[in-house]
Amino acid sequence: MELKKTVSDVYDSLKGVVKVEKEKADVLDIKRFRDAVDWLVYNAVFNDSKEIKANCRWLIKSAALSMQTGAASIQRLYEAMGMGEVCGFTVPAVNVRGLAYDTARALFRSAIKNKAGAFIFEIAKSEMGYTDQSPYEYAAVVLAAALREGYKGPVFIQGDHFQVNPKNYAQDKEKEIDGLKDLITKAVNAGFYNIDIDSSTVVDLSKPNVVDEQRPNFEVTAQLTEFIRDIEPDETPISIGGEIGEVGGKNSTEEDLMVFMNNYLATLAGMGNNMKGISKMSIQTGTSHGGVVLPDGTIAKVKVDFDTIEKLSNLARKAYGLAGVVQHGASTLPDDAFDLFQKKGAAEVHLATGFQNMIYDSRYLPDSLKQEIYKYLRENMAKEKKQGETDEQFIYKTRKKGLGPFKEKLWNLPVSVRQGIGKELEERFDLLFKKLKVNDTYNLVLKWAVPVRSGLKLEKEIEGSASEAKKVKQEKGDRGE
Repeated sequence: MELKKTVSDVYDSLKGVVKVEKEKADVLDIKRFRDAVDWLVYNAVFNDSKEIKANCRWLIKSAALSMQTGAASIQRLYEAMGMGEVCGFTVPAVNVRGLAYDTARALFRSAIKNKAGAFIFEIAKSEMGYTDQSPYEYAAVVLAAALREGYKGPVFIQGDHFQVNPKNYAQDKEKEIDGLKDLITKAVNAGFYNIDIDSSTVVDLSKPNVVDEQRPNFEVTAQLTEFIRDIEPDETPISIGGEIGEVGGKNSTEEDLMVFMNNYLATLAGMGNNMKGISKMSIQTGTSHGGVVLPDGTIAKVKVDFDTIEKLSNLARKAYGLAGVVQHGASTLPDDAFDLFQKKGAAEVHLATGFQNMIYDSRYLPDSLKQEIYKYLRENMAKEKKQGETDEQFIYKTRKKGLGPFKEKLWNLPVSVRQGIGKELEERFDLLFKKLKVNDTYNLVLKWAVPVRSGLKLEKEIEGSASEAKKVKQEKGDRGE
């Protein structure tokens, strides 16, 4: 794929295809533009020039709006779910870690085929690091995929697990919260209009009562809610998620939910401004991220507490007007579990590791590349191998961290390979859309959500690519390069 040498080269290549004026880009020739998306997004990700990256990202996002497509907030749809006006499906939120452009294209193809609109692209704070995907890049790649596949309408992009580090929080609370505020600002500027705050990590189970256990959680969530409301677009509120139980910990209870919500809402009320609170609540029901890995590298069967999902979703809607509860760590569950999420009233289900596994285990992925990645992990992640852990367990646990260093090699795989993997992913998305009942939700979503048109500025993309370049330079300095 060609890397452009100057910003002028980018715009010259689009003469007669895109008209640019006054901070907007109108697509004049849809077919030619869709053909150009491949090189535009490649330059948006891999060009060494931060100016070229920024301009390509801005062109993608601005052109998307020209074609009635763009980043949006799911807030109003979730409010309708909370009021009982909308029901009968569970929204899949997909963490795209590797082969991001091809995976997103597969998801959009499935959405078009299944007339689905209620689905989310997300990436966690930790994933941004080990997959080497900044918010600015991620949003551009997702919207480029929508353009390439001809998807029109609101696209929900979400910051998943914007998480408080408990060790850092204990050492310097203000510094840790400021770091999260900086990440949230970048995400919103990039087009993330859905943010999941995760301060469940600072829940202290050693405290004598549930209020004190949850206190740092509801106080931090309220503080970050206020910050998000201050910076969100004027035209639509950002959808904010909270979390009462850290994934992998003890199962959540009705008391946990009520204590959190009552004190969270009271804290918000004390801040004034009558601001909107969270729209959904993540809970723990017995799962863990990535699943539990057995010595042979296979995943242990996990029993999900669906009764907890049903009880807490009903409570969340009836008592607090939330869309319902959110299930994490679900992508490695058996297929027959997914019908139950919808039947038990889960509002949203997060899916990540299963798609990563499909890429690594695909019959289309060259074994030579897979072994190259595994060799890299054994040499560079050896400190993460625990005593008594088999090589299979180590590789399964760490292979997500090979996706960033090998991002370009994966992106540059032969078209036939990427198409083969994309087809496998598309078939999986077809199944999940049907199981979660989000097929035929496209027109419903159009009723409750629209792309956000304000806030799309070239200077924000330039700031974003500059911050990426600064981070890379700092990391190289830390490694002594």
